[in-house]
Amino acid sequence: MAEPQDQGATAPKKKKARPWWRRLLRGLGVLVLVLIVGLVVTGFVMHEPLPSATPGPEADARARAIHQSVDPDAWAATKAVAWTFRGQNRHLWDRDRGFVRVQWDDTEVQLRTGDQSGWAKVGGERVLGEDGDALVAQAYGHFINDSFWLMPLGGFFDEGVTRGSVALDGQDALMITYASGGVTPGDSYAWFVDEDGRPTKWKMWVGILPVGGIDVTWEGWQQLSSGVWVSTSHTIEGLLSLDLGDVRGATTLAALEPEDPFEL
Repeated sequence: MAEPQDQGATAPKKKKARPWWRRLLRGLGVLVLVLIVGLVVTGFVMHEPLPSATPGPEADARARAIHQSVDPDAWAATKAVAWTFRGQNRHLWDRDRGFVRVQWDDTEVQLRTGDQSGWAKVGGERVLGEDGDALVAQAYGHFINDSFWLMPLGGFFDEGVTRGSVALDGQDALMITYASGGVTPGDSYAWFVDEDGRPTKWKMWVGILPVGGIDVTWEGWQQLSSGVWVSTSHTIEGLLSLDLGDVRGATTLAALEPEDPFEL
């Protein structure tokens, strides 16, 4: 015989389903967490500790050979150069007078490389005060970073730079460490070259990245009208491109810009 049903008991309430957007957000949160964990694990796997390099005449000779591969005399004769970094920052560098024009979006900044002074315009209007100073400082940071990708080889023997020989990836490489200068002192780069002595890639250990030993290609070599060779294509581990576009160089500013654009 069946037990009598308790008339005072209430039937259990049906659980209300979560809205679809909450379920979506929860799923995305799990996905983001998985991606973050994956990136962290990948970073640990990819990370290479900074190797010890041996300074001395061999490293110095390798540094000179790499520098010669781009024709440093032609670079010295290049008094004006223009290029675009990653399709964003447009640079015009008057190396003879130490003037730089940096443009991005509707912003234009002109500055002096010597004392980093200058002015800024947004939408054609001059920006004054702290806002203007901030834009000048931002433009100088763009210039230092982007010109380093244009021509870093001339600084191998600058003050505060050390050179060392190191064996990596089954090859002999040149380790360059910047103890000072620029906007990221303390960074190290191991340069690899082809049979002609021209760079093919570097491995970098830099303060802004938690992973050391990342490969960056140096490809797309072009000879400018002034005679100097520059690399215009860089790829980080097959993931991110840092390309230089519309690279032009000349022995005079007038050869690039018929009318002097600088107002400094």
